[in-house]
Amino acid sequence: QVQLVESGGGLVQPGGSLRLSCAASGNIFSINTMGWYRQAPGKQRELVAAITSGGSTDYADSVKGRFTISRDNARNTVYLQMNSLKPEDTAVYYCNVRVLSTYYWGQGTQVTVSS
Repeated sequence: QVQLVESGGGLVQPGGSLRLSCAASGNIFSINTMGWYRQAPGKQRELVAAITSGGSTDYADSVKGRFTISRDNARNTVYLQMNSLKPEDTAVYYCNVRVLSTYYWGQGTQVTVSS
């Protein structure tokens, strides 16, 4: 089994910044893609950003230029730096990790952007 522990969510004003972290532990042989998804009330879960083991990244159009995903392979940790936050970024953010052919999800962390 793989455990994912997320941190860094909270309440921030529009234009502010937050940094999410997700640390993986457990029966890890090789972590492939690591990513972040989010789900706002009444909406489907959507991909925010992903990063491969080689460092290639992919972003949702709505966050390009504002969010940056990175990973520390030695610590099995993925980060999401979120700048210029908007109210529409409010959602529960979930970490997602692929180990071999299995996907694992974190418990989610709430991000609220409001004045």
